[in-house]
Amino acid sequence: MLRERLEHIEERIHAAAARSGRSRETITLVAVTKKFSADVIYEAHTLGVRTFGENYIQEFEAKHPRVAALPGAEFHLIGHLQSNKARLATGLFHTIETIDSLKLARRVDEAARALNKTLEIMIEVKLSEEESKTGALPEELPDLISALRRWASLRLTGLMTMPPWNEDPEQTRPYFRRLATLAHAHGLAKLSMGMSHDFEAAIEEGATHIRIGRGLFGPRPKAI
Repeated sequence: MLRERLEHIEERIHAAAARSGRSRETITLVAVTKKFSADVIYEAHTLGVRTFGENYIQEFEAKHPRVAALPGAEFHLIGHLQSNKARLATGLFHTIETIDSLKLARRVDEAARALNKTLEIMIEVKLSEEESKTGALPEELPDLISALRRWASLRLTGLMTMPPWNEDPEQTRPYFRRLATLAHAHGLAKLSMGMSHDFEAAIEEGATHIRIGRGLFGPRPKAI
């Protein structure tokens, strides 16, 4: 079942890339494995998936010993990060996509230096008015980016966003376009945006990282 779903997702990625005049190789599939077991990560890895996204630090901490040695596997934190979990997250993940403040960035930088590690990061940008959404405001980006670029332990590569949920991809497309405009203005190459229901619109607007969970693995189990 996973093989068939992955093949279907890949067909859609290729088609969206072709429509926008892009190469498939410019797009990273981030398989979202929150609430799924380490066995699911193993299965996806055997099928060629190499980048995995997790939302909850303590959940992934439990899975980490079983998956850390998978050849070529990279793990991204795509959920909200509290500053008191910065050290733990820095040790577990290759990339943190949800930096949203100087305070949090400083904690992550301190943790990375303590671990003698250079950590890839993205800034989560809040483009909607939903109170439930987190992220830096667009007007906060210049100062935040300037500070992050001065810290050698952090490698800022792009922006990430979570638009308001809508089943119609055309309703989320303007958020993707806005994020791409901000990334271009600040000289950032990577854009993490788009999920199972709207990733094609995200690719057409320049996404380099698409976060697919349900489209690959089906409904999430209530427990792992």
